[in-house]
Amino acid sequence: MSAVQPRLSVDAPIINRLLPRLTDLFTELLDAGIAAIPGAEGLPDGHFTDEVIPAIVAGAGLFLEALDEGRSCTPEEVAELVVPVVRRHAEDRIPLRALLLALFGGMRHLWAKAGSLAEPDDLSDLLAFSDLLLDLLANLTVSITETHSDVEQSIYGSEREARRLLCAALLRGVETAELAARADITLADRYDILAIQVVAFSQAGPMVDAVMARRRIRLVQQTLDTLAGTTALNTFDGTTGIALLPTAADPSINAPYAELGAGLATRLGDAVVVIDAGSVPRSELAVAAGEAAELGDLARALGLPTGSYVLDDLMLEYQLTRPGRSRDRLAQRIVPLEPYPHLIEALDAHIRHGSDRKAAAADVHLHPNSFSYRLRRVAELTGFDPSDPSESRLLSAALMVYRLYPPAASATIDSN
Repeated sequence: MSAVQPRLSVDAPIINRLLPRLTDLFTELLDAGIAAIPGAEGLPDGHFTDEVIPAIVAGAGLFLEALDEGRSCTPEEVAELVVPVVRRHAEDRIPLRALLLALFGGMRHLWAKAGSLAEPDDLSDLLAFSDLLLDLLANLTVSITETHSDVEQSIYGSEREARRLLCAALLRGVETAELAARADITLADRYDILAIQVVAFSQAGPMVDAVMARRRIRLVQQTLDTLAGTTALNTFDGTTGIALLPTAADPSINAPYAELGAGLATRLGDAVVVIDAGSVPRSELAVAAGEAAELGDLARALGLPTGSYVLDDLMLEYQLTRPGRSRDRLAQRIVPLEPYPHLIEALDAHIRHGSDRKAAAADVHLHPNSFSYRLRRVAELTGFDPSDPSESRLLSAALMVYRLYPPAASATIDSN
C-alpha cells in the first residue's frame, strides 16, 4: 500500500515563499532546462523563449489552481499546454531525449529552489509538494513522448515525402506518374522555377545544424504552400534547393516572387537569395533548373544582398563566367597585380565609383594624385588602362572573374 501524503494548501508557507519569486523562476526554469540539453548553446538566442515561457507561466497557473482545489493536474490539462510546444520543436527535429532532459533539468531546479526555501517545520509540506511535482512530471513525460512520437511519424509522412521525391524526379527528367499518385498531385503542364540560396550554417554542431536545417525546411515549405498550396514542390535542404510552383493559368497574373527573398529572410533570420527562372514546360524543367541553380550559386558568390533576382539581373555576370578560354584569359589579366594588393584595392574602388576619382580615392584613403599613380601602375602591369572606358569595362570583368575563379598560380596568358 502506498503512503498517503498530507494535502498541500495554496496558502502553505512553502508556496507563499515561492510566489514572490515566480517571475524570476520562470526564466530560471527555462535556463535550467536548456542547460540540460548538450549543444543547445549553439541555437539562436530566444529559440525556445517565445513558446516555452508562456507555457511555463500557464503551467504554474494550472498547478496553483489545482492546488487550491485540492487535486492534481489532469493529463488532459497538461496535454493542452504541452502539445503545441512539443509539436513545434518536434517539427524542428529536436530529439525527444533533448526535450526530456530539458524537462527534468527544469523540474530539478524547481525542486532545489523549493528545498532551499523550506524551513524545519515545512517537511510535511515539502513532501506533499514533491508528490504533486512527481505526478505533474509523469503527465508531462507521457504527453511529451506521445506528441513527439506522433510528429515523428507524420513529419516524414508518405505524402510529404512523395512531394519531395516527385520534385527531385521532375528535375531529373525521369518517370513521375507513380510519385504523383502517391503525393495526390496532378502534374501541371508548366512550372515556375525558383532557386533558393540561404547563407550556410556556422557548423555549431550536428544537433544544432540538424535543428536549424529542419526549421528552415519547415518555414520555406510553409511559405511556398501559401503561394501554391500542396501543389508546391521543392528540394530545399536547409541551405539550397529548387522550388517548382505550377504556373498560373491566367498569364496576366504576375507571380508574387519579387518579395519572396526578403520575406524568407525575415522568417529565417538569415540572408536569402531567390532566383526567379520563369515559367517553363514540364519537359524542360531539368535544364532550366540547372541554370537556375547556377545563377543562385553565382549570386551568392558575388555577395549579392538578400532579394529576388531574374536572369536579366545577372545576364552579363553569368555569360562572363561560362567556362572557356575567354574566361581564363580575363582572370589572367589580374594575376600581375597579385603581389600588389594595394593596386587591386585601387582598381576595385575605381570600378565601384566610376568617373568619380575623388570619391574613389577617398574610399581607399588616398590623395587623388596618389590614386591616379596607382591606376597608371595597374595599366602598366595588366595592359589595360583603367582611365579608358572600354578597357575599364574589361578590367571590371577580369576582376570579377578572377575573384570567382582564381587561375592556377602556374598559368600564363597565351599570346596566340
